[in-house]
Amino acid sequence: MRISFLLLTASLCALVLLLAPASEGCGPGRGYGKRRLPKKLIPLAYKQFSPNVAEKTLGASGRPEGKITRNSERFKELTPNYNTDIIFKDEEDTGADRLMTQRCKDKLNSLAISVMNMWPGVKLRVTEGWDEDGHHSEDSLHYEGRAVDITTSDRDRNKYAMLARLAVEAGFDWVYYESKAHIHCSVKSEHSVAAKTGGCFPGDAQVVLEGGVTKQMRDLHPGDRVLASSTTDGHGPLLYSPVLSFVDRQPNVTKIFYIIGTDRGLNITLTAAHLIFVTDCTAGPPEKEVTTEEPLWGSVRGGRPSREAGLRTVFASEVQPGQCVLTSQGKVDSQATLSVVTFVEEQRNAGLYAPLTQHGSIVVNGVLASCYAAVDSHRLAHWVLAPLRFFYSLMGPSEPQTDGLHWYPRLLQRLGQTLLDAGHFHPWGIEQVPQRHVSH
Repeated sequence: MRISFLLLTASLCALVLLLAPASEGCGPGRGYGKRRLPKKLIPLAYKQFSPNVAEKTLGASGRPEGKITRNSERFKELTPNYNTDIIFKDEEDTGADRLMTQRCKDKLNSLAISVMNMWPGVKLRVTEGWDEDGHHSEDSLHYEGRAVDITTSDRDRNKYAMLARLAVEAGFDWVYYESKAHIHCSVKSEHSVAAKTGGCFPGDAQVVLEGGVTKQMRDLHPGDRVLASSTTDGHGPLLYSPVLSFVDRQPNVTKIFYIIGTDRGLNITLTAAHLIFVTDCTAGPPEKEVTTEEPLWGSVRGGRPSREAGLRTVFASEVQPGQCVLTSQGKVDSQATLSVVTFVEEQRNAGLYAPLTQHGSIVVNGVLASCYAAVDSHRLAHWVLAPLRFFYSLMGPSEPQTDGLHWYPRLLQRLGQTLLDAGHFHPWGIEQVPQRHVSH
């Protein structure tokens, strides 16, 4: 009951913003009113870390992935940093402190600019970077080039609290005012950053349009009618549902996707945080050969999967071989059929596309999936996005935004992170709100 009330509140707030006059500010502008004041920077306290979670959790820099040595295959993941605005202590005289992941390098270079702006004449100083000599604890991120220890070039310890805050603002995934002598900073692995996104399909994924023709996701437009389920729970017969807009659309990025393969040869590709309809299934007793496809409900003969547990949505990263997904042969008014998942693999692919249909689902590469992601309930996501679907139903489909997440689901994500427990969200779907109580 409490969750329903909170979601209703979030939905109503979003509806008010959606229907507010354009003169009150929409899109990238600030609208009218007072000019936004510069952000006040608050120094970190001694022994404080940000975000307020343990370093090696998904809400911060994530789990260690193993030591990198000069002879290992992963050594190519490290890149040297020759930024002249940064002083590297390099006490080993091997250049090891200059080696780091690209993400760590980007954040460090950004911080170097902030330091010079904050204290003219002062530079950023790195005392520890990549460790190849075993000077840190067993699972330290220094061994992967994902962590640095920093000071200012003048070694003025009175500046370190603000230096820690500048590191947070520069985008480091975890910053710790660890010692009176330095600040510790670390970043997520390149792999987890590549995987981290909302829920989308790649550009070469295919959908079925009205009339039975197929179209690649990158060529899909609002107003197209695509094959989808007629009911929110996925049980209903298939129909053609209008594409209203795109929840997310980023044609020029490359991300890690999950490929979910089935025994029918129909394979769907989607990001880790995207929702897909699944059920636990077992093979029914072989009785006789069946030449026609059985619908989802009822017994399924001839060794085909039978419905063992209720149909539900899960994140793509949670799908396991042996479970069943709903597949279609592209026929309208037909029932989706159960197909056994035979493999789940990861693959890099280009483009991120998340079309929003009137019915909240879509058949992609012959497999039924939700239009929603990040939050763990298709039904709740469909409910809170009802104002957006209603708006486009009245005004007509919109032309897709050229890049990024639609402002309405972005707003709902922020509200949801405030009102709901972090456990409702996929860790790679959106940035998590730091928790208040942790152990270190």
